[in-house]
Amino acid sequence: MRASRSMLYIPGDSPKMIQNSPYFGADSILLDLEDAIAMAEKDSARRVVSTFLRNFDFGDLTVIVRINGADTEFFEDDIKEIIPCRPYAVRIPKCSSPEDVLLADRKIAECERRNGIPVGTVKIHAMIETALGLERAFAIASACPRVGALTIGGQDFTADMGVQKTKEGTELFYARCRIVAAAHAAGVEAYDTVWADIDDPEGLYKESKEIVTLGFTGKACIHPSQIEMIHKAFQPSEKELRKAVKIVTAAEEAERNGKGVIAVDGKMVDAPIVARSQHLLELAKMYGMEVAQI
Repeated sequence: MRASRSMLYIPGDSPKMIQNSPYFGADSILLDLEDAIAMAEKDSARRVVSTFLRNFDFGDLTVIVRINGADTEFFEDDIKEIIPCRPYAVRIPKCSSPEDVLLADRKIAECERRNGIPVGTVKIHAMIETALGLERAFAIASACPRVGALTIGGQDFTADMGVQKTKEGTELFYARCRIVAAAHAAGVEAYDTVWADIDDPEGLYKESKEIVTLGFTGKACIHPSQIEMIHKAFQPSEKELRKAVKIVTAAEEAERNGKGVIAVDGKMVDAPIVARSQHLLELAKMYGMEVAQI
C-alpha cells in the first residue's frame, strides 16, 4: 500500500457518502464506527460498513475502519463483523498501553483464523489520545508486527490534558513530535489529527505544511473540501525533487559498484536520507510530476 497523504473520515451510517467516496479524491477513507455514530445506531452502522466492504468496489482507495474501543460493549462485535470483510486496517481508539494493541491483535487473529484469512492481513492503526498513551507511544507502535501506523486524536488528547485545542496548535506540538519520533523508530507510519474548521482552508494548509516538516506521513480530514489543501501541502518542490533525484541516482550507482559510502555535492549521505529521497520521488509520481525532467 502506498502511504496516504489524506484520510477522509466518513460516518459508517452514511451510505451515500460511502458510495461517493471513490470520487472525493482522498488517498484513503476512514469508515467511522466510533465518535461519528450515536450509541443507538452502532449496530446498524456496523452492518452498513460490512455490507459495503463485502460488495462495493472502492477502486484504488485504501479502506480503514475505526472501530469502538476495547472499553466498550461494541469492540468484539466490531471485530467479528468487520475483520472478515478484510479492510486494509482497523483504527483502534484510545490506545494507552501495548496491552491495548495486543488485545486487539489477539481478537483480530482469532477472527482471521475462523474465516480462513492469513493471520496479520488486517493492520492496526493505533490512536494516541491520552497523556499516558503518549508516554508509551513507542511501546504501542512496536507492540506487534500488525501495527502499521500511529495517529494522534487531537480533540481527545487535549481534553485529557485539560487544555483547549487551538488553531495555532502549540498545545499539540510536543505530542506530535513524540508520536512522529516513536513511529519512525518503530518503522511505522504517522498520521496527524483533523482540522475541525472546514471554513478555514488556509489554516488547514498552514497546519498541514507544519506537520509535513515534522515528518508525518499524512493527515486525517473530516470533509472532502479539505483534501485538496492537504495534498497541496504534501507536494514536494522542484528543488527538493532535483536533490532527491541526485541522491537516489548516487545511491543506485554506489550499489552497482559495491560501494557503501555515498556522497552528493560533497556531503556524505546515509540510508535515512536515501529513503527520504525515494519517498519524495514516490510522492512526485502521485502528483504526476515528470521526475526525469526535473
